[in-house]
Amino acid sequence: MPVKKKRKSSGVAAAGVAAADETSLKKCKISRSQASNKVISGEEHFSSKKCLAWFYEYAGPDEVVGPEGMEKFCEDIGVEPENIIMLVLEEWLKGMTSLQCDCTEKLQSKFDFLRSQLNDISTFKNIYRYAFDFARDKDQRSLDLDTAKSMLALLLGRTWPLFSVFYQYLEQSKYRVMNKDQWYNVLEFSRTVHADLSNYDEDGAWPVLLDEFVEWQKVRQAS
Repeated sequence: MPVKKKRKSSGVAAAGVAAADETSLKKCKISRSQASNKVISGEEHFSSKKCLAWFYEYAGPDEVVGPEGMEKFCEDIGVEPENIIMLVLEEWLKGMTSLQCDCTEKLQSKFDFLRSQLNDISTFKNIYRYAFDFARDKDQRSLDLDTAKSMLALLLGRTWPLFSVFYQYLEQSKYRVMNKDQWYNVLEFSRTVHADLSNYDEDGAWPVLLDEFVEWQKVRQAS
């Protein structure tokens, strides 16, 4: 299947979001044992059997949706692979059971609901934390920096005023990976520290990565 052409974009944040495309096409494994008991819709006629059959339209013989299958799935539901909605869905059977979706049309009808979940602080925090495990290689404890930058662009690029500056800092930094503690604290930093860094507490329990970012940015501001 030919790869669809992506819309042109400009700016550091936009470039990062576009780069998240490859990350969003990571393989995802089906898990029959993880169907959620929490159903968020009262829709009737949901069929687990139909949902699994729908899954196998995109999965290979190894019960994995690879990049080509994920691309076809995104094309069928009318969503770009780098769309943050793809993170909200999480694992296939768990997500689709929760949404009570067993076909393309039902899922498309839930897009507004899925987007609304991103506006809920607690839900977004859970999605943000899930993204770390979603994007990392399963044999690694940390995210490689290129993947971390792409995922941060997808999650924070349009909402965090300092994102483009932080992105530039990461590009020139000594860091090659981002661990889970650093990942979690970036979100907290983006929510609590002012864009001018005036309320940054140097004695706070921030990771060294963020201490060094603040120092780097203050030097830039003073020059």
